[in-house]
Amino acid sequence: MNIKPLSIPRSDLAIELAQSLLKQENTCEKSSKSLPEGLSVHTKKHGSVEITCVKITTPAVAQKLQKPRGKYITIQTPPLWNSLLDPQDEINAAADCIRELLPSHGSVLVAGLGNNQITPDALGPAVINRILATRHLKGELAKQTGLDTLRKTSAIAPGVMGQTGIETGEILSALVNFIRPDAVIAVDALAAQDYSHLGKTIQISDSGISPGSGVQNSRKEISEKTMGIPVISIGVPTVIDGATLTAEFSQKPKEEIDPSARCAMVTPREVDRMIGHSAKFISLAINKALYPELSLEEISFLCA
Repeated sequence: MNIKPLSIPRSDLAIELAQSLLKQENTCEKSSKSLPEGLSVHTKKHGSVEITCVKITTPAVAQKLQKPRGKYITIQTPPLWNSLLDPQDEINAAADCIRELLPSHGSVLVAGLGNNQITPDALGPAVINRILATRHLKGELAKQTGLDTLRKTSAIAPGVMGQTGIETGEILSALVNFIRPDAVIAVDALAAQDYSHLGKTIQISDSGISPGSGVQNSRKEISEKTMGIPVISIGVPTVIDGATLTAEFSQKPKEEIDPSARCAMVTPREVDRMIGHSAKFISLAINKALYPELSLEEISFLCA
């Protein structure tokens, strides 16, 4: 197949990119709805929760979608800014998906990417505040607290290069070389192209992450290729490109949209609550994935 660059709105969500590719392929080729070789999409149920898995397996499709090869798991959630909802089924589903991608044994480094001074980008640091870190618990202290059997976990919010002068990937690479974890979990805010996905979607992937790629400020890739160990990325879309949003609501081609809209990134007005509840959701899912012997209530108590 002759692979051409895919003209699509800005997005970090593989499910959106796959849908855009399907639409473009069918429009160009006037064919039935079939995905190209190297791309698969399937949906399954985890109890009452619907999970969609996108797999990119060939370099050609990876280039076309501008996403690394790997598995991208999408979980639809209730609005994550609604504190009255208690999405325990979705949290347990996310925990099982994370555990599926992690090595069965060994220590884990959890990294919260992003800038805690910019609300839509503060998801990663907010998650780190709720991670149950256990690497420092050893000997008699671990036994007395009853945490001696838990997986060794460390957590860090490395900030962004504008704050530290250091690439996030460089910080994590140095940490990985020093503390020797068996896997990295990287949490970051994402960009979507569909407004309905903001704060209602969790993406979990084994392909790593390029911090800032959703807002065209991509930094050094954080992946198994650069870290030397498995990297699982987790994110919630918190922003959408202004031109994409304008085109969606006005039903105009993107080429007709005022170019100034392309300089804007739009976020919901509930973004403060969205970040807070998204961070709680993801941290509970990560902790449950790392410590399956603990209940969500016990995890919440230990992280309080």
